[in-house]
Amino acid sequence: MTLSRRRFIRNSAAGGVVLAAPALIGSVARADDGPIKLGSLHDLAGPLAATGEPMVYAIMLAVKEINDAGGLLGREVELINYDTQSNIQLYSQFAQQLAVRDKVDVIHGGITSASREAIRPIFSRFRTLYFYNTLYEGGVCDRNTFNTGTTPAQTVEKLVPYAMNLWGKKAYIIAADYNYGQITAKWMRKYVEDNGGEVLSTDFFPLDVTNFGPSISRIQAAEPDLLLSAMVGGNHTAFYRQWAAAGLKDEIPIASTTFGLVNEPATLEDAESRGVLGSYGYFEELQTPASQAFVEAIKSEHGAQTPYISELAAASYEGVHLWAEGVKKAGSVERMAVIEALETGLSFEGPSGPVVVDPKTHHVTRNTFLAEVVESRWNVLETFEQQAPLDTAAVCDLEANPNDTTHYIIDI
Repeated sequence: MTLSRRRFIRNSAAGGVVLAAPALIGSVARADDGPIKLGSLHDLAGPLAATGEPMVYAIMLAVKEINDAGGLLGREVELINYDTQSNIQLYSQFAQQLAVRDKVDVIHGGITSASREAIRPIFSRFRTLYFYNTLYEGGVCDRNTFNTGTTPAQTVEKLVPYAMNLWGKKAYIIAADYNYGQITAKWMRKYVEDNGGEVLSTDFFPLDVTNFGPSISRIQAAEPDLLLSAMVGGNHTAFYRQWAAAGLKDEIPIASTTFGLVNEPATLEDAESRGVLGSYGYFEELQTPASQAFVEAIKSEHGAQTPYISELAAASYEGVHLWAEGVKKAGSVERMAVIEALETGLSFEGPSGPVVVDPKTHHVTRNTFLAEVVESRWNVLETFEQQAPLDTAAVCDLEANPNDTTHYIIDI
């Protein structure tokens, strides 16, 4: 399990495309001896590489800890990772490869909601258990899928009123132009209006956009009290540089649901990041013993240049351990046995605190935190203990409807 980043990327590079013959559709036969296989689909190249890299490191750490403790059911856990290179087509290709050729027992993967929705139907088709360990817009209701990241009711609901109480009632929203950004912008609007505020306008940007001059001019002309950002990926980091260069950083402050996931506090100048507010299910700066041990284990293995260890890494680590708890309780890696074990409300004490499976939604109840950037680091201001995924719970009940596989657009 000890791999340098360069060697790891080389060893997890693309393989061939596997096309399913009709006879293979359905449950894929897996060996009941030998290693238990855990598949991973994450971006180690492209605009989302700095996000995907610590997620993979966290999965590697969890697998190592499980194997050091004797494995599962007396068997070693083998990690098989493919670098999806921020490319949706590769997600689809490697998802099928993991399910059909590699015959993995579980898959942890996906960063953007677009990547999740490209691969989730493949795993349902081939009866392969799937964990999505990324904060997202909420609404996935699928018995074959477990979601360990936060949803808007757990974080955005805390962030927006806090920012409005500090800065004012008039908000302007900017967001990535795909389903995460579009739906999160609706949640932002809801929480602004619920707290007596007004959204002046909303701008959406494709992930490859790096020039924000025209939008910055529009925002300045609108004269909002605050800016709410759901920008995504390395290219969108350019917005914050251009915002500060335009002299607007101190004039119109920013609260974001995504700032920091690609290490913006450290990669931007202090003047460009200072004072930004964020809310997540984990911050690297948490000073609990479990958090400090988690961060130290990853950085001691992969070096000081490891990208920021965000909620996405913590949720990936916690997701692997939750799956392992399901295997232990089930006494099997068989998909339905593990699903039923997890649905008993299993929990794991992770770097973010207790993470508990909600049987009705297959999401988790978890601690969330609100923080401010100070001197290129997050300063945690408030902790909200054991927040439930109430948004998804409003549309999803897998106990009543176990065959549901819908990604609901929650009525906001």
